[in-house]
Amino acid sequence: MPGALFKLHSVQVYRGCARILAACLCLAVGRTSGVVHAQERRDREPNSVYAERRARLAAQVDCPIVLWGLTGREESSQSYVFEQEENFYYLTGHNEEGAGLIILPAPKSVGDAAHGAPEFLYLPAKNPQKERWDGIRMSPADPGIQARTGFANVKLFAEMRSEVESLAKNNACFHTILPYDKELGGYPHEKEVVDWLQQAAPQIKQKDIRAQIGAMRQIKSAGEISFLQRAIDLSVDSHLEAMRMMRPGLYEYQVAAKMVETHAMGGSEAEGYAPIVGAGPNSTTLHYDKLARKIEDGDMVVLDVGAQYSGYSADITRTLPANGKFTPRQREIYNVVLGAQNAALAALKPGMDLCQKGEKSVSKIARDYINSHGKDLHGKSLGQYYIHGLGHNIGLNVHDPGEYCKALEPGMVVTMEPGIYIPEENLGVRIEDDVLITATGYKLLSGRLPRDTAEIEKIMAQAAGRREEANRGKD
Repeated sequence: MPGALFKLHSVQVYRGCARILAACLCLAVGRTSGVVHAQERRDREPNSVYAERRARLAAQVDCPIVLWGLTGREESSQSYVFEQEENFYYLTGHNEEGAGLIILPAPKSVGDAAHGAPEFLYLPAKNPQKERWDGIRMSPADPGIQARTGFANVKLFAEMRSEVESLAKNNACFHTILPYDKELGGYPHEKEVVDWLQQAAPQIKQKDIRAQIGAMRQIKSAGEISFLQRAIDLSVDSHLEAMRMMRPGLYEYQVAAKMVETHAMGGSEAEGYAPIVGAGPNSTTLHYDKLARKIEDGDMVVLDVGAQYSGYSADITRTLPANGKFTPRQREIYNVVLGAQNAALAALKPGMDLCQKGEKSVSKIARDYINSHGKDLHGKSLGQYYIHGLGHNIGLNVHDPGEYCKALEPGMVVTMEPGIYIPEENLGVRIEDDVLITATGYKLLSGRLPRDTAEIEKIMAQAAGRREEANRGKD
């Protein structure tokens, strides 16, 4: 999914059948296990992983860290399913609303360090009446709550303010996530937390902890890579389904619906972002999500659709000929994009970067390839039709934290997504894959999904043959 400055709030609140179907699957899982814990992920990492992250963060600060999770009031849609604020979830693995977190700086003395940094998780009070409607929630009063959450100190959220006021007497600052000015300005709850802290401790200086957490999130743990691989595998399955069903006469929304169904039936909680299925002229619009056009013979169809699993989002794009056969021009442009992606992948390794220029830039390699291969209808180079960056980090957000000019390191997971969009030809092509940076190069996590035109045509032709056979059987 292209767009360095594009932050989809639909990552948090995507409305549609995926949410409803995923909620039904969640209820089914709860019934079979005998214990219902509403709104939890399909899976999560061990508590020790989240505790280690908090300890690493505590070692970087000199003042208490104060964070809130989302409150559950951020979206009013009836199809809304709660999804935790990403940084809070990264540190806690807690996916229920109305929680808070305080982490004190790591002890300076050797003796105290053995006991780790004091930390507190704050949860809402038990509310049986609300749970009758919305499902069981964790509370500080639950038996075994410390073992379940991984926190030795679990308190009522209502007590959090008094703790903040007490800490303010002996600390000059608090670290929290401050609202930011770029992109869409951050989520509204960030300002709410800052205002709350300002009221509770007006004399305290507030420092932003976003960058420190973001730097940690760039290097994925083994568990995160496993969740991403599961999301990617589900996405590959859905793209293969789209290849098999694609034909003129369908609507864009029908293709998207099949892909969403494939995700949900495989265990995905939601899409990582609103599905993009753009046919013909819509293939040239990067974030087209109306899904309203009838697919016509001769169209190229861009499918940028990725599943989410346990909070982690895949991001995969393929471009298909609607009728199953690339025209010479479509094949030409497609192969330029594929060649650019292959050129970038060949150079991908630790130390390279996604910057737009420089000797270490795989983005520049892809752009140079596009500029030196193929022409538009006026004989000009195609680089002017490549209007976004080559890739971005993925993780708990489809555009996970990551500086584009920072050198790539082992453990990062990024997309490789060159594209060419020519409005006057109603011709857009994007090919996007998800890649793990390894010690010596990379691993193509989405490599099971064909990229070659001949392979794509073969899959589509086989599916068309099966449809014809089935139709003959009905006569």
